[in-house]
Amino acid sequence: MSKQLQDAYIVAATRSPIGKAPRGMFKSTRPDDLLVQVLQSALAQVPGLDPALITDAIIGCSFPEAEQGFNIARNAVLLAGLPKTVGGVTVNRYCASGITAIAMAADRIRVGACDAMIAGGVESMSMVPMMGHHPSMNLNMFTDENVGMAYGMGLTAEKVATQWKVSREAQDAFSVESHRRAIAAQQAGFFKDETTPIQIVTRTPNLATGQIDVTTRMVDTDEGARAESSMASLGKLRALFAAKGSVTAANSSQMSDGAGVLLIVSERFLREHNLTPLAKFSSFAVCGVPPEIMGIGPKLAIPAACKAAGITPDQLDWIELNEAFAAQALAVIGDLGLDVAKVNPMGGAIALGHPLGATGAIRAATTIHAMRRNKLKYGMVTMCVGAGMGAAGIFESM
Repeated sequence: MSKQLQDAYIVAATRSPIGKAPRGMFKSTRPDDLLVQVLQSALAQVPGLDPALITDAIIGCSFPEAEQGFNIARNAVLLAGLPKTVGGVTVNRYCASGITAIAMAADRIRVGACDAMIAGGVESMSMVPMMGHHPSMNLNMFTDENVGMAYGMGLTAEKVATQWKVSREAQDAFSVESHRRAIAAQQAGFFKDETTPIQIVTRTPNLATGQIDVTTRMVDTDEGARAESSMASLGKLRALFAAKGSVTAANSSQMSDGAGVLLIVSERFLREHNLTPLAKFSSFAVCGVPPEIMGIGPKLAIPAACKAAGITPDQLDWIELNEAFAAQALAVIGDLGLDVAKVNPMGGAIALGHPLGATGAIRAATTIHAMRRNKLKYGMVTMCVGAGMGAAGIFESM
């Protein structure tokens, strides 16, 4: 006899500020140290919770090597001082690593395998660059039938811009609006509830004393948003990925550093420990698309996630559509007829940054807190994924 699925609830959701890579505020902060601070903050948001009751931590990371290698999930659990009984596993679905980690943790709870899980994502593009330090691609990826797998992300955006007829002007206008919304949200303090201030420790050799000078400072604001962004300034930039293209550095997402963590529990755990849920995890979907137009992935994932949640896309009140590129975001919005007022109301990755494997968890924290602040019912996090995928996760407010 099959067991009935139980619901999975989010009881804490937080994230670090997003730093610019490779020379931003987290340039010398190890990703595991960054994740530790966010993890500890998430636990502190549930006073009285015994961390020994947590079964596992699932953390997404797009390039789990070097400073973010060695199973960063398990390392962060131990470095954060959690009991050694709490497990840890690192997962990789490129840009959707964070939202995939959340879905996997929620699924473990929904099938009754456990009652309390940590889920999130982390990425330092300052320390581990795009493609990693030693990329090694299978030569079969360069054959005619597979060559889309070898395309750089920027070239896939150019192909989407061409196929969906997204103009340079439209891309630049979308980018300017992303910055405008992000600056407005920062000035209104809308990111405050979701953001964990991070302590940055700097060690500098003192040649006069022969000692190491240690200084600390706290940071609590995303670095990427630019108030001076305008059509005139963006129009001066050249295309980066194609000689006669339209995709520039300014209408693409920023390289970034950051981390996000959610605590997810079962309904039974919620009742037994008298916890207040922030939201319920409703559904998750992932769909494949041709790798050479990977940016269109959310076009398939969004309807699939909505169907799994038992709603229609027009019922979504808040949509975090990751702005990998303005071209692909506009193509998805146009094809699905999404309400632009509901899409990235506080700006997206073009303004705020995109720390790859962390973004899904970061934007989940944004969505959950925005839904509570605005008394909304359904929120979604969705993104395109390298190698040709789209992913979407839906949350329901409580």
